[in-house]
Amino acid sequence: MFDKLKQIKQLKELQNKLSKEEIIAEKDGVKIIINGKMEVKKVQLNPSLSFEKQEELIRDCFNNAVKELQMSITKEMFFR
Repeated sequence: MFDKLKQIKQLKELQNKLSKEEIIAEKDGVKIIINGKMEVKKVQLNPSLSFEKQEELIRDCFNNAVKELQMSITKEMFFR
């Protein structure tokens, strides 16, 4: 039972630490910032690009930011 409580405490600590982390992904002037809770904090567009190109870059930046966050979570969980 104490092992389970210890694991829960460790997970809460990890969650708190990651919630403060910010991941920035940028490409061709389009930038997305997400936090450790995978909430989008900021989106910056490049008005010199077409609407379609901006959509593509937003998608790519978001996917890259999520992948980076997943790697960060994995490192924290397994290599602490």
